[in-house]
Amino acid sequence: MNTMRGTGKADVFVMLAHPVGHAKSPGMFNEIFEQKGLDSLMVPLSCRPEDFETFWAGITAAENIRGVIISVPYKTAVYHKCAAAHDRAARVQSANSVRRQADGTWYADNFDGVGFIDGLKAGGHQIAGRRILQVGAGGAGASLAYCLAEAGAEEIRLADIDADRAGKLAVLVAKAFPKCRIQVGAADPSGMHMAINATPVGMHASDPLPLDVSRLTPDMTVVDIIMEPAETALLRAGRERGCRIQPGRPMMDFQVRGMSEFFDIERKDRGNG
Repeated sequence: MNTMRGTGKADVFVMLAHPVGHAKSPGMFNEIFEQKGLDSLMVPLSCRPEDFETFWAGITAAENIRGVIISVPYKTAVYHKCAAAHDRAARVQSANSVRRQADGTWYADNFDGVGFIDGLKAGGHQIAGRRILQVGAGGAGASLAYCLAEAGAEEIRLADIDADRAGKLAVLVAKAFPKCRIQVGAADPSGMHMAINATPVGMHASDPLPLDVSRLTPDMTVVDIIMEPAETALLRAGRERGCRIQPGRPMMDFQVRGMSEFFDIERKDRGNG
């Protein structure tokens, strides 16, 4: 396909974060657009938090922007700018993708949890009936906890440096999925089938380990949502103890797949015109 990209008729997508330099989505999506011969592009944009209201008014006014991927610290702020939302976004009050509707308003979704679950399943990891330690009850962690419970986890032990935040999340998830036992506890994987790091701890070599690796046993699976480094200190510790490990990249790959369908990048519902 020799479609010229970036013409005046291009579909424009935005990646919003502050800072945005670490964002992987623009490169990944622009490569997809190139491969598929689509006249589309994704632009990384950033704004200071105090300028968000002005920024979002501009994004909304720019009528050829079809969709926005959102990262820290704007997931909650953008969610509240949307006229409607998928349950995945509504239950965590957080959006990582929004698309423009026919009337110009925004529709929110959140692919953190669904990308994570799809990545685990593709890796051959079972969730239904499993006991899971999840460290981290923040933005991504909230999405993960709901989706793990939805996927049939028997028990979730939720650990977070902010016990109040973890407690509130546990109550909400238990209400939505009463079959899943969920409680706040220590970052100790004892008695669990799976241990998940849903925090940024491990991105830097100087970071401490996010959970007590001395309690890992070879029958456990260790999962990290961090993409870089590909093998975090936690994953290395798990591998050295004979555990199965799952790195962060599959979660991102499956999020991109879900977002591509969400944005209808090939305009399948309207032809390719």
